[in-house]
Amino acid sequence: MSSVESQQEQSSQSDPSPSPNSCSSFELVDMDAGSLYEPVSPHWFYCKIIDSKETWIPFNSQDSQQLEETYSSGKDYNRIVPTDGGRYDVHLGERMRYAVYWDELASEVRRCTWFYKGDKDNKYIPYSESFSQVLEETYMLAVTLDEWKKKLESPNREIIILHNPKLMVHYQPVAGSDEWGSAPAEQGRPRTVKRGVENISVDIHCGEPLQIDHLVFVVHGIGPACDLRFRSIVQCVNDFRSVSLNLLQTHFKKAQENQQIGRVEFLPVNWHSPLHSTGVDVDLQRITLPSINRLRHFTNDTILDVFFYNSPTYCQTIVDTVASEMNRIYILFLQRNPNFKGSVSIAGHSLGSLILFDILTNQKDSLGDTDSEKDLPSIFMDQGDTPTLEEDLKKLQLSEFFSIFEKEKIDKEALTLCTDKDLQEMGIPLGPRKKILNYFRTRKNSMGVNRPTPQSPAGANMSNIPKESEFYSSTNGLDVGIGQVPVKYPRLIYKPEIFFAFGSPIGMFLTVRGLKRIDPNYRFPTCKGFFNIYHPFDPVAYRIEPMVVPGMEFEPMLIPHHKGRKRMHLELREGLTRMSMDLKNNLLGSLRMAWKSFTRAPYPALQASETAEETEAEPESNSEKPSDVNTEENPVPVKEEAPPIHVGMLNGGQRIDYVLQEKPIESFNEYLFALQSHLCYCLSQHQGLFQ
Repeated sequence: MSSVESQQEQSSQSDPSPSPNSCSSFELVDMDAGSLYEPVSPHWFYCKIIDSKETWIPFNSQDSQQLEETYSSGKDYNRIVPTDGGRYDVHLGERMRYAVYWDELASEVRRCTWFYKGDKDNKYIPYSESFSQVLEETYMLAVTLDEWKKKLESPNREIIILHNPKLMVHYQPVAGSDEWGSAPAEQGRPRTVKRGVENISVDIHCGEPLQIDHLVFVVHGIGPACDLRFRSIVQCVNDFRSVSLNLLQTHFKKAQENQQIGRVEFLPVNWHSPLHSTGVDVDLQRITLPSINRLRHFTNDTILDVFFYNSPTYCQTIVDTVASEMNRIYILFLQRNPNFKGSVSIAGHSLGSLILFDILTNQKDSLGDTDSEKDLPSIFMDQGDTPTLEEDLKKLQLSEFFSIFEKEKIDKEALTLCTDKDLQEMGIPLGPRKKILNYFRTRKNSMGVNRPTPQSPAGANMSNIPKESEFYSSTNGLDVGIGQVPVKYPRLIYKPEIFFAFGSPIGMFLTVRGLKRIDPNYRFPTCKGFFNIYHPFDPVAYRIEPMVVPGMEFEPMLIPHHKGRKRMHLELREGLTRMSMDLKNNLLGSLRMAWKSFTRAPYPALQASETAEETEAEPESNSEKPSDVNTEENPVPVKEEAPPIHVGMLNGGQRIDYVLQEKPIESFNEYLFALQSHLCYCLSQHQGLFQ
């Protein structure tokens, strides 16, 4: 303020005798000062480090207003204000913003009124709160006294000049000023200074609806990055949430305004960081070759996650992390949203969907309802034709001993109960005994199928949460018959409504594990629905329905475009396909008629040439016959109603496989967009299933 006062004194000394006009203007200012100067409207921002650069992002208008009201109350030092739909807490006294549900570096929060344009981009950067107050006071004096050309020096020795309300500039300090600390001069290209957030170009959203109808946990796939921009699971889930909110505004605006529906909350579940913090990266680094260092680091950090999941040691870490994180976040969410009465769903991308699938298939009822356990069919129905005892012995090259077992009336089931002493008494030598016992005991363990049971209903209150000792299903509940890693699968403390799998390799893993068919009557013990959603060019995605109904060939369900139609190139492709099929059918019909005319008996031809009228009418009749024959022999399948397809109870009797519509540019080269198609789900606008 001393610099401002000195500048005011200098201006008064330079003009000791003001003219009558200036006197009258001062009297005007004294009379209408309030109408000339209006206090600036502050807006709250937070700072994020993006690409090693500070970026200031505005809070939405709803959060900024709440922060300003708390700040204006004068009791802001120990106040904590929830923002961003309750996912972050702002500590006003510290001016810091903390994530609630996941680990993230705290970010600085600032009450912003004055801004200047950055060096390398057009984004505006807010001044500090203290210097903004100095600028505002200087601006107020300039407006009140109608004296401009005000020059101020920032704490960074930068020069700000207020020429007039529309022109205010910011100069960088002189590089390498002298040792005597001389005042910095104007240098370089000036940067624009703006007062008030309404004068800068920045997108400020209105805010999120307070009502939450649905909670979705999102589990990522391999590696720390979830898309081609190498963003984290938190950033990709933010895209999920943004797309969902946009669809809510465009498709359900009236229902939302009438508070008939609320929003969908997406929360990320991260298992990669806890897995790679176990020290395994150090062990891998010791044995990693020094060549092609970046590629090997990518392999260790990303691709090896698939192998980690197939290792009993690290698979236990992964499933423990996923289940415990979802349980922890669920408890915390209920504490922060005590009025939440909606349903909970889970979504997994790539390997994350397989992790959730294995967890869901191994859930058990908290009360141990044996009746419901008996009623629940097994998923594992058909693993191929079971070989006979004679075939097994032939496989072991021990066919000569089959007559001994046949004489003793021992089948495969009885053989698994035999001991080494029993086989010795039958006269079987030591070597064949060991082979037989090892083979059939291994087969017995691999064929043992245990079925999980339903869990407690969704929306259970805090008193229904199991104790820590009950978080794991017993070892007997594990299913190692289809190659699942023999680990203890944790229990979820809630009952998921829907399981969404994006770009999922579940079908491939089940097939590799030896499963050929899923029982049509099977359903998840604690989850009612299952949607397998994939991009048509996704190289990692596999279907599920052919494993439920292997005897039928049918297309997956096409997810409608968010505007309620098919993309134009898909409609054009289908039209051309139908046209080619029609031409093919008509051509075949014409050839059939020509062949019949050529090979039929001669008397019809004689009859056809009896009169001129019949001769003239014959071409018309012949032109109609091929179409008639085509209608009878080659019916157009488009006009027929497709029979209903029953794909089992895995999704409550509804379809399971759903395919997205590719973009027009993607259809030009499937291989070029293959990798991108596996990482496109967070930005896809086909999210009507969540609403």
